Amino acid sequence: MFKVKTGKWVAIGSLIVSVFMGSLVMSDDEALAADCSNGYVALTYDDGPNPNTTTTLLNALKQNGLRATFFNIGQNSQNYPSLVRDQQGAGMWIGNHSWSHPYMTQLSTSQMSSEITRTQQTLKSITGTAPKLFRPPYGDTNATLKSIETQNGLTEVLWNVDSQDWNGATTAQIVAAVGKMKNGDVILMHDQYQTTLQAVPQIAQNLKNRNLCSGMISPSTGRAVAPDGGSTGSGPSIGTKMEAENMAKSGQYTTNISSPFSGVALYANNDSLKYTQYFENGTHNFSLRGASNNSNMARVDLKIGGQTKGTFYFGGSSPAVYTLNNVSHGTGNQEIELVVTADDGTWDAYIDYLEIN
Repeated sequence: MFKVKTGKWVAIGSLIVSVFMGSLVMSDDEALAADCSNGYVALTYDDGPNPNTTTTLLNALKQNGLRATFFNIGQNSQNYPSLVRDQQGAGMWIGNHSWSHPYMTQLSTSQMSSEITRTQQTLKSITGTAPKLFRPPYGDTNATLKSIETQNGLTEVLWNVDSQDWNGATTAQIVAAVGKMKNGDVILMHDQYQTTLQAVPQIAQNLKNRNLCSGMISPSTGRAVAPDGGSTGSGPSIGTKMEAENMAKSGQYTTNISSPFSGVALYANNDSLKYTQYFENGTHNFSLRGASNNSNMARVDLKIGGQTKGTFYFGGSSPAVYTLNNVSHGTGNQEIELVVTADDGTWDAYIDYLEIN
């Protein structure tokens, strides 16, 4: 497997070249380490494990130095537990993709819960670890489902890029989709298509050419990070960024906006944005990019674990970054909330992203 090291390519041993599906493959004593200077992307494969394709897909990923997240269906995992263990043994990450792949929002609350909990229990019994990530089939989600996910300690993961392999995309089109990915992005692919399997060597080459590496999905942000980026409790990593539109919205008037940036508007008192962040350490800097809708002062409070830790002020309609330094807070999973707590009726707060260092 490729040995990952941020920086320039450096020689580390003798080059052993063989051919696998038309690609150059290196042994564990390979000559080059991957250049990840442009960051990490998450390759994801839904709907497995599949007795006809999973083993070949795993071999292709390993031979090409890639790691991926497999969103497994519960009943498939129950039927083919050895393939789940193979995924784990190959260094892949395993997520929950429901028990039977239904449209989740068409189910009752109890049915939703069963789809998730049965899969959690099955995967934990096979791997020894309960998944931290959940992908709703078809990307079909709502507030009720999100609440059940939270109750099960799961982060919902959708995607930034759709390979369209499910829609008949060719191998070349799948590789072209990967070519659109940038640092932090997540791509949707599936376990069962030959076109997707055949794309693996070209995906590896595409990422290598652009100094990108395959990484894990952070349970805190749902974005791709380095393979050691926090799955067992470290984090947040330097520069952890959460886009406002990816946070949970609450309040009567909270809504997405496209100007002056793609983000969220908090229109009234107690409109807010929330998400859960894991902290190993108890002190960080918090930077919020935002704006007011006019020349009046917009005020947004930062709450961590239900306690107000400071206030961001935006004094005009031009986007700006306001930073709260050396904020002390609890460790472990903490709810982050950005909330409008003072509203004189003349301004709205526009929020772009929150960055933690």
